[in-house]
Amino acid sequence: MATTNDLKNGLVLNLDNQLWQVLDFQHVKPGKGPAFVRTKLKHVISGKIIDKTFNAGTKVETANVDRRDMQYLYHDGTDYVFMDAKDYEQVNVSGDLVGAAADYMLENQDLQISFHDGTPLSVELPASVELTITHTEPGLQGDRSTGGSKPATLETGAEIQVPLFLEEGVKVRVDTRTGDYLGRVK
Repeated sequence: MATTNDLKNGLVLNLDNQLWQVLDFQHVKPGKGPAFVRTKLKHVISGKIIDKTFNAGTKVETANVDRRDMQYLYHDGTDYVFMDAKDYEQVNVSGDLVGAAADYMLENQDLQISFHDGTPLSVELPASVELTITHTEPGLQGDRSTGGSKPATLETGAEIQVPLFLEEGVKVRVDTRTGDYLGRVK
């Protein structure tokens, strides 16, 4: 148990037997009336985001969430297989739980998986990854970096928008949160 004074970003709470991650919180002390804490919470399983207000000093139940460094091994039917970097234990995670992260995962890539009571909750990729362009239309003479963008398919199968001058075989850095092109890798 913790109080609302102990809240911090990333903390996972157990409210009504559901897990919610604190995205943002604000301690408010109005001129009149008691202090309270405004929070923005994200449901760990569904991703739904809500706003919730607590009275200051209210006790809230925290959940024991274990973040482990894992390595992505391979895709097996509808599951993805990961290996714990410390004890080499393999864990199968459903494709529903991996979700859009699969667009940026390469075999043998390191990432983090959050567990609660041995059950995987979420897959957390690094902020950016380096992937190779496998297909894109060729650029034309006179194309410049500020002249627009074109679709490109990455080695994972994901499709992103890249500048017109990029060609197949070029390694690019991609933001895993938004899918935006960040730049070429030298």
